[in-house]
Amino acid sequence: MATKALIVTYYWPPAGGPGVQRWLQFVKHFKEFDVEPIVYIPENPHYPIIDESFIAEVPTGIEIIKTKIKEPYGLAKLFSKRKTQTISSGVITSKKPSFIEKTMLYVRGNFFIPDARIGWVKPSVSFLKEYIDKNKIDVVITTGPPHSLHLIGMELKAAIGVKWLADFRDPWTTIHYHKELRLSKASEVKHIKLEKEVLTNADQIVVTSKTTKKEFAEITNQPIAVITNGFAKTTLFVREPDTNFTLVHVGSLLSERNPEVLWLAIKELVARVVGFADDFKLKLVGTVSDDIIANFKAYGIEDYVEIVGYVSHTEAVQTQYNAQLLLLVEMDRVETKAIIPGKLFEYLAAQRPIVALGPEGSDIANILSETKAGAFFGYGEGDSLEHFLKEQYVAFKAGQLLVSSEGIEKYSRRELTREMAKVVKNLWQEAGSLA
Repeated sequence: MATKALIVTYYWPPAGGPGVQRWLQFVKHFKEFDVEPIVYIPENPHYPIIDESFIAEVPTGIEIIKTKIKEPYGLAKLFSKRKTQTISSGVITSKKPSFIEKTMLYVRGNFFIPDARIGWVKPSVSFLKEYIDKNKIDVVITTGPPHSLHLIGMELKAAIGVKWLADFRDPWTTIHYHKELRLSKASEVKHIKLEKEVLTNADQIVVTSKTTKKEFAEITNQPIAVITNGFAKTTLFVREPDTNFTLVHVGSLLSERNPEVLWLAIKELVARVVGFADDFKLKLVGTVSDDIIANFKAYGIEDYVEIVGYVSHTEAVQTQYNAQLLLLVEMDRVETKAIIPGKLFEYLAAQRPIVALGPEGSDIANILSETKAGAFFGYGEGDSLEHFLKEQYVAFKAGQLLVSSEGIEKYSRRELTREMAKVVKNLWQEAGSLA
């Protein structure tokens, strides 16, 4: 008999961005592994990004239940629609936030703990207690951020004893933007307290990186599994190689995700390597902060940059397949060692050489080393980065710019769902054995 799993998620199609893809894909494959998913989502969410292409990926026959949510972002838009969009998605686009941004961040951090979706907790618990009783759910799964959804799982477990799995797509108090919320001391203490309560009460915890597992293991003795994000296997995309020597980045480039070491390397290559200026193009797909655009001008490389802006997920993936090189940039901060962007796995699927920058000890570096899919550089390795890009350009000119990655199959969404289903079913079987 299939294990019935109720998945509590905020992000669901037509939401765009990486937050929706993880559980959309798990739900898509769960039935292959004897897990019957029921999805619980808000009826009227505030999604900062919309991508209609994800709607077609929702499998038929899946039960989806909804209740209304009251969010403060609707009121906040009366003051600044653009700032609301960026802050609600966790994007700080400038190193010098405006007065409105500072005010909104303070209110967001101190009046809505752990996040702006806290108002959905009580009505959800009330609704789901009745639903679970009538439908005999075996396991409740909450996925965050927003981490307020974990409070739904915690209250349901306390009220009716249901088995609960807490899935962390990102860390909680150690996420890079946590310090930017302008928290008071009391608010910081409350965040830490709630995080510990969730981690010590969940029957099973799932994280996306080994670093996060290590951090959480210092807080709780509950079992923690690492199940990364991944890529969806498809035959929809056929590579049509860019004629330029393109270095393609997909996703947001925030003010603090600004690798000046790369801009300098490009500047030097343009000046020193014959033909590079004619062939090179830095293609950016997604939001780019004003600070970074200003840096392009400061380094004199703006003529070699193409800013595409946000496109549908389908178009973004096709761009990855067509690229000569793929660029992955993470902030040079200790808090981002645990962050493995979902696009890394899509990059693996595109089978193009990956150039990654981030902090020393990043989990990204381990995956690139393991799969032989590209090279990782710290922010202090400018000479090595420039040398690598020059080597890739020489290979491009010779028609030999290839990558021979290996072992990437385990990062396919289907294989990752196999692992998640195993965790879910084991949790339910343990509950049965204790009954």
